[in-house]
Amino acid sequence: MWTPESMKFGAFLAPYHPLDADPALQLRRDIDLMEHLDHLGFDEAWMGEHHSTGAEIVPAPDLFIAAAAERTQRIRFGTGVTSLPYHHPLVTADRITQLDLQTRGRLIFGTGPGKIPLDAHMMGINPSDQRRRQGEALEAILPLLRGEVVNMETDWFTLRDARAQLPTYDPAGLETVTASTISPNGSVLAGTHGLSLLSLAASSPTGFDALDRNWGVYETVCAENGHVADRSTWRLVNPMFLAETQADAEKAVSRRIGSMAAYVNRQTGVNPDWAQTPAGIIDFWRNDSLGEFGQAIIGTPDQAIAQIERLIEKTGGFGTMLILHVDMANWEDTKRSYELFASEVVPHFKNRNAGRQASLQFAEDNRDYLIGGLVTAITKAHTDYYGQPVQTEGAPA
Repeated sequence: MWTPESMKFGAFLAPYHPLDADPALQLRRDIDLMEHLDHLGFDEAWMGEHHSTGAEIVPAPDLFIAAAAERTQRIRFGTGVTSLPYHHPLVTADRITQLDLQTRGRLIFGTGPGKIPLDAHMMGINPSDQRRRQGEALEAILPLLRGEVVNMETDWFTLRDARAQLPTYDPAGLETVTASTISPNGSVLAGTHGLSLLSLAASSPTGFDALDRNWGVYETVCAENGHVADRSTWRLVNPMFLAETQADAEKAVSRRIGSMAAYVNRQTGVNPDWAQTPAGIIDFWRNDSLGEFGQAIIGTPDQAIAQIERLIEKTGGFGTMLILHVDMANWEDTKRSYELFASEVVPHFKNRNAGRQASLQFAEDNRDYLIGGLVTAITKAHTDYYGQPVQTEGAPA
């Protein structure tokens, strides 16, 4: 039975970075963020794979995770995602098992077909083949991760007596995840193989509308293939940036949010009116029906709570809320955003303060009895020592 208390929380990094700053510093800041998230008690952090267009600057999420894992203690890392059509399946399986061992089981293997058209173009891959190739790669990689010998030939790879010589850290296996956006393709692929589901487009109205339908497809396909659909392994992604007030949040992102809007608009060849000012971009991102950052929360912890509750109502419950991280504020404001989420949003859903609130409520409901007893005890102690009662005018401080 799903409950809000069972939810987990994390961050999902493409990573999005402005094109006018030092990429070496940007990568270092992403590693610093991993340490900060670990310190704050976040459960997961995901890093994507991209090879072009400038803003998403990590081509090798496994390299990044290997560095971040050495600087953290408990947070789990996901490849978000490994683009399977770009790699030979044996090489992918070997790199993933090595990383799983290096992190001592803190790895989640996120998979997808690849996203950026220029990536596929540079590799000579027809975009219409990417989802087919993802499925074929999974048919090879999953048995390799189980320690099986694989013989398989397609139009883009060959495996002959192939095996992964390293085991997964957990003998029960490595959690493998398939990305889903709006179409049911990801749900079908995940359900066929019994993999976890990652809903990347949960924040856009179109993706939001598809959440319950895609989960229904996933449940059906899981059942048809002898798997159990588990809500605790379902992850949703939504952009959020928090501050003490909405005005503070808007001010924090206003200087650099334009570069993120330009990243999207330059690829589509448009320069709409809303993109001309920070206020216009913020308003559009909060209400965007089709774009990269639709229904973003740029505001307060209460607004983040309301959006997560909306996602829970739509889905019937899910396992992990991942904040889509966009590098659009200075380092101190960025850290503060995650601190507010950890200190005010997470406890709301995990109900961590129920006992404290009940304790104070009991004290309030029984204050006459409790304070009366305290006054009596103080009076008796004073009388026992001085031989006369203390003069009291009310409850002690």
